[in-house]
Amino acid sequence: MILLLLAAGPALAAPDPEPANPRPTRPNAGVMRYDTNKDGFVDRGEWDAGQEARFRQLDTDKDGKLSKDELFPRASRADDRQLERQDAFFRRMDRDRDGFVSKAEFMAQADRNFARCDADKDGRINTAECRQALRRQPADRARQER
Repeated sequence: MILLLLAAGPALAAPDPEPANPRPTRPNAGVMRYDTNKDGFVDRGEWDAGQEARFRQLDTDKDGKLSKDELFPRASRADDRQLERQDAFFRRMDRDRDGFVSKAEFMAQADRNFARCDADKDGRINTAECRQALRRQPADRARQER
């Protein structure tokens, strides 16, 4: 879910859970970078368009699929724990186990990410909703995703 947002790089990164002294939210950071109409929310159309653009950006060899190196371009600077998380995440995304993440697999994960953030199911998300989703416990998430 949100793991994709965190793992796939800054363009997809969801904001971190709110710090004790919250800093002002930048309108073009995290999930809000996809708010193309600047209404303070990201609707499904904006999200899908942003995720498709992100897939094209990550697919550096333009073969229509993402290798692990394309999905995690800065992996060489990651510590062991980060590398393990990236590896596990890549395996979860690679549903057909062919060693690549297809556009369909990437977009399916993006759909799960949006659904997880859209707790009130109104078809739009914002930074606050995504922060709330990050705070929910795994059992809460499983119940909500049913």
